[in-house]
Amino acid sequence: MSVAEQIERTDRAVAEKAAPVRETLPVTVLGGLSEIADQPELISLCAATVILGLLRRDRKLARTGAEMLAAELLATKCKSFVKHRVDRTRPRVVADGGDYVLQPGSSSDSDDCSFPSGHTAGAVAVARAIAREYPEHGVAAYASAAAVALIQIPRCQHYPSDLAAGALIGLGADAAVALLGSALSRH
Repeated sequence: MSVAEQIERTDRAVAEKAAPVRETLPVTVLGGLSEIADQPELISLCAATVILGLLRRDRKLARTGAEMLAAELLATKCKSFVKHRVDRTRPRVVADGGDYVLQPGSSSDSDDCSFPSGHTAGAVAVARAIAREYPEHGVAAYASAAAVALIQIPRCQHYPSDLAAGALIGLGADAAVALLGSALSRH
């Protein structure tokens, strides 16, 4: 069995174990809170950070908000690029008796777009941008991103490898933004 097959088998086993708790009150509440990492909400949070920084005349806060926003937007573009090339059935569909599919594809149906996790990509990108500028808040930022990511499993929205891919996209997006920011600040 290949490593990819082992990962897929593990993903499906984890999703099957998580399915019975998906409609419990704690998972429902925490899942609702995790929607802060959906694109519109996270973009609004980043923009609000920029505005707050400008209103307070706090250049560091405004710059951090701009970096958060840039990292989120880049993470979203990268996540979408991959999502539109891979069809993977969400765990909730399988839990409801639907067929599991993982194949190259271009479906735009949410039920077929499990890979990678956009919530995770955005949350990690923004958390990294915050931690880079405010290291004293890094633990809180990373813990928040981890909570957003991990609740997706019992919600039956994503498999563990979807989260891993989303986290890598988020880290890469922030790294690109940081590199660009560093290059621009030297000129």
